[in-house]
Amino acid sequence: MEAIAAYENKHTIPRDWINYAISKSAPNGYWQRLERGEIEMNQDFFKGFNADLRNEQLWREYHTSFRNSKKKLKDVANPTQLGDHVSLKAEAADTKPTDQDRGPQGPGVSDSKHSPSKEPSSPRPSLSKLAKDTTIGDPASIESEEVAQSSSKPSSSINEQSTLSSSPSPPQAVSTLNSLPPFPDIDGESLFWSMMDHSRKPDPYVFPALLRLRKMSPKERPILAALSNTVIFPPDHPYNRLSDSKESDPRSQFDIFIASAEVGMRKPNADIYKLALGKLDKLDRERGGSGITAEDCLFLDDIGENLKTARELGMGTIKVVLGKTWRAVKELEQATGLEMMDEKTRRSKL
Repeated sequence: MEAIAAYENKHTIPRDWINYAISKSAPNGYWQRLERGEIEMNQDFFKGFNADLRNEQLWREYHTSFRNSKKKLKDVANPTQLGDHVSLKAEAADTKPTDQDRGPQGPGVSDSKHSPSKEPSSPRPSLSKLAKDTTIGDPASIESEEVAQSSSKPSSSINEQSTLSSSPSPPQAVSTLNSLPPFPDIDGESLFWSMMDHSRKPDPYVFPALLRLRKMSPKERPILAALSNTVIFPPDHPYNRLSDSKESDPRSQFDIFIASAEVGMRKPNADIYKLALGKLDKLDRERGGSGITAEDCLFLDDIGENLKTARELGMGTIKVVLGKTWRAVKELEQATGLEMMDEKTRRSKL
């Protein structure tokens, strides 16, 4: 998300357009297909990705519906109650994740009872907590998270006027629909690699917390799992090389690491969460535990739709707000009873 915002600012691209175009291309946009491992990362991908970023219908919807919704939301939001604009996401929406992002790989989210975020009653966890791979970030952290999406078609009001009256549509409405700004100049390949570069930078608060957890005895800490929307790089790409430092290799910090492109599913598809739960349950039993269910897990993510699926499966959730990730670490400390911040960081954030 931060890499996208930086690219938009640098190239004078309307705010949120890139995120909107990618997310609305689901379930079979080139980005989603790459993250499910269905296509290779080559020039065909970048050509298709560029086409998704220049979708005329989405460009029209963005200007006639999405931007108006965001403006209304900004006008009525109370910053003291909702925090900064980044946290005003689809997490608060009433609808469940749709088939938009599930693709052909399996059934959608079941009609299980929605479970709100909750904290364990004991001071320390007895079973597993399912954690997000915030270290390398989610290359897929570009899902649509807007609170209010228009439920009507952009041109519905004009169609009604045309049906009920022979008078012409209001000039302003006609101008809105027929005189859209030209497409911004976006180099999909350049954008993609800037996002990948940014995603590999360790978070200054979450990564140190992960390292502190990892250094604890397995009996003292929860099982650590990463459920990450990721891509597969070409065989000769430098990103495939293992880091010289094991500590800086994100996969080595987790007991379980599930990459979307390797299993053919991606968040917020419920099936990939169920896969993670099965692996957590198996590992806990191998360690002498009684097994793990969704209610034993705490799921962290920066995407509202991803959190919603976790809650509907029964997991507790913590929202990771980009730019304020230390808040998520504090919530995690409160939920587990474990210290994950050094004293200097704690004092600066109190």
